[in-house]
Amino acid sequence: MLVSAIVLVVFHLGLIFSGLVPNLVSRPVHLALALPWIFLFAGGPVVQRITGALFCAAGVAACFWVALNQSMLSDQYGFLEGDLQLVIAIVLLITVLEGARRAIGWPLPIVAALALAYGLFGQHIPGEFGHSGTPTASFLGTLTIAEGGIWGSLTGVSVNVVAIFVIFGAVLNAGEAGQGFMNVAAAAAGRLKGGAAKVSVLSSALFGSISGSASANVASTGAITLPAMTKLGYPKRLAGAVEAVASSGGQIMPPLMGAGAFVMVELTRVPYTQIMAAALLPAVLYFFAVWVGINAYARRFDLAAIDQGDQPSLKQVLITSAFFMVPFLVLLHGMFVVRYTPQYAACLAILAGFVLLFFNASGTFDAGQILRRMESAVLTAARQVSVIAAIIVCASIIIGVLAITGLGVKITSLILSGSGGYLWPSLFLTALACLFLGMEVPTTAAYVICVSVAGPALIQQGLEPLQAHLFVFWFALISTITPPVCGAVFIAAGMVGENWLKVAMTAMALGVGLYVIPLAMIANPAVIELAATPFAAVIAAAKIGVGLALVSFGLIGFKMPWQKLLATLAGLVVIFVGGGLL
Repeated sequence: MLVSAIVLVVFHLGLIFSGLVPNLVSRPVHLALALPWIFLFAGGPVVQRITGALFCAAGVAACFWVALNQSMLSDQYGFLEGDLQLVIAIVLLITVLEGARRAIGWPLPIVAALALAYGLFGQHIPGEFGHSGTPTASFLGTLTIAEGGIWGSLTGVSVNVVAIFVIFGAVLNAGEAGQGFMNVAAAAAGRLKGGAAKVSVLSSALFGSISGSASANVASTGAITLPAMTKLGYPKRLAGAVEAVASSGGQIMPPLMGAGAFVMVELTRVPYTQIMAAALLPAVLYFFAVWVGINAYARRFDLAAIDQGDQPSLKQVLITSAFFMVPFLVLLHGMFVVRYTPQYAACLAILAGFVLLFFNASGTFDAGQILRRMESAVLTAARQVSVIAAIIVCASIIIGVLAITGLGVKITSLILSGSGGYLWPSLFLTALACLFLGMEVPTTAAYVICVSVAGPALIQQGLEPLQAHLFVFWFALISTITPPVCGAVFIAAGMVGENWLKVAMTAMALGVGLYVIPLAMIANPAVIELAATPFAAVIAAAKIGVGLALVSFGLIGFKMPWQKLLATLAGLVVIFVGGGLL
C-alpha cells in the first residue's frame, strides 16, 4: 500500500513539473494508479477481495494498453478496430462502473449504466427522446479510446488539478495544521456565548477550505467539537446539527470547494481565481447565517462559552497556526503574485507543507513521528484521489453519452418548455433535480450531471454561465443536510448519539442559507462579481446578509408562529425586493 501510494503521489506531482504529457497517457495511468485503492486495498470478504483482484488486474492492463498505444489510437478518431479493442473498451467500462460502485455505492453506476444502455439502444425509443443511432464501434470507441468519454476533460481535471489539491490537503492534515485550525477558532470564538458551537463553525470553515468534503470535515473537526459541545450541556441534536451544517459549508468555501471549483473551471472556461472570488462572499454569508442561528439557540438554551482553562494560549495559537499559514501563503503568493497556475502553486505549497512535517508544536525532533506523518500523508492522499477518480471517471460516461446522443439538448428543451420560458420555474425544476440527484450521488457528480443538462437552459434564459454553475453547485450540496438522505447529518448524529431526524430538522433551520443564498445570487448577481466590481459586491452581500439574519433568527429565535412568519417574510423581502425576483 505504501509503495502504491508513493507512486501515485509522485506521478501526479511529476506531471506538473515534467511538461506536456499526452492526455491518452496521463489520464489512463491516473485511473490505473487509482484502481488498486478501489479493488485491492479496500478489504472486505474473501470473495470480494478475489473479484477485486481480477477487476484490478484487467482494468490496470486495459489502462496501460491505452497509454502505450496512444499514438495509434489518436489516428483512429474514436473508432474501434478489431476484437481486441472491443474487449479493451468493454473491460474499461465495466471496471469503471464496478469501481464507482465499490467506492460510493450503487446510484451513480446505475445512472451511468442506464446512460450506456440509452446510447446503445436509444434508437429504438419512439418520439423525440429517441436518437438516430451510432455504430457500436464508434460509440464505445469515443467513450474509451479517444479524448472524450472516460478520458475526457473532466478526467483531465481530476488528473491535473484535483489530485494536486487533495495531496496538498493530505499533507497539511498529516501535520499540525488541523490543530492550528482548532486553536485559531477557539481563540477567536471560544469565549463568546455559544462558544463551542462557534468554534465548530470557524474550524469547519477553515478545515473545509482544504478538505472540501462534508463527511471528512464532520469526522475530523467533529471528533473535537462534538464532545466539547455535549460536555458544556448543548442539546445533542443541536451539537450534531451545528457540526453537520458547518462541515457542509466546507464544500462551498474557497479554495478547494470539494473539487467543484476545478470542474467549474473546465466547464465554464472561467479562470480559477475568478471562481474563487465569485464563491467567497456567498460562502461567508452562509457561515454568517449559521452564526446568527447559533446566537439564537444560545439565547434560547443559555449556551455556555468554553472554559478559560480549555482555551489555547496565545503562544499555542501562534505556533500551531504557522503549520497552515505558511503553506497557504505560499499557495496564495504563487497564484496571485507570481501568477503561477493553481496546480503549480499548490505543488510549491505541498513542498512547504512537507518541510513542516519535520517540526512539531513542542519544538522536539521525533523521527518516528515524522515517518508516521509522511506515511499518513501519502496514504490519505492516495485514498482520496482514488475515490474522486472513481466518481469523476464514472460521471464522464454520462457526460459522454449526453454529448454523443444529443440527449442533453433534449432535456434542456424539456426544462424550457416545462417552465413556460420563465426563469424562476426553471430554477425551481433545476433545484428539485439537484436535490434528488444529490441524495444519491456525491456533490461533485450531482453538480456535473445537473449542470450538463440544466445549465444550458438556465443560460438560454439569461443567466451568466458562472451564475448558472454556482446555482447548480449549491443546490447539489443541500442533500448533505436535507432528509431523507443527508450524509453529513448521518455521520454527526452517529458521533453524538442522537436520532438523525432530530439532527436533520435542526440542521435545516441552521443551514437555511444553503436554500436561500443560491436564489439570492440570481436575484442579486453583483454578489458574485467581487473581482470586477468589489464595491457593488459588498453592498449586495450586506443586503443579503441583513435578510439572512432576519430569516435565520426568525426561524430559530422566536417561539410564536406569527413571529417566525413575520421575520422570515421580512428577511425574504429584504433579499429579493429590488433584486430581480419581486
